[in-house]
Amino acid sequence: MSRVRRGFKARRRRNKVLKLAKGFHFSRRQKYYHAAETVKRALHYAYMGRRLRKRDMRKLWIVRISAASKILGGSYSKFMGNLKKNGIELNRKMLADLAATDFDSFKAIYQSVSK
Repeated sequence: MSRVRRGFKARRRRNKVLKLAKGFHFSRRQKYYHAAETVKRALHYAYMGRRLRKRDMRKLWIVRISAASKILGGSYSKFMGNLKKNGIELNRKMLADLAATDFDSFKAIYQSVSK
């Protein structure tokens, strides 16, 4: 039987982890064991962060819509309830963008709903 040179797959896997560890300090960048542990944790935090960002953005949209509604003399919950009642399907992201950038159009939507 011929001799098999080993290590290609393992080296490729290790190099992938070390490439992801670029930018870490000291042995976390250079040694596979430490790099693998740190990369695993970093990927987990990145996954959690993507979910937390969605929550944070929704909170921000609600705050913006609420502030614009209060300026016009109403409340967030009544405004959103009236939107649903009248069948207007604008999501919170779009409403918050209108409230922040184009207040006149938000005011027009608010007045058409609150009648």
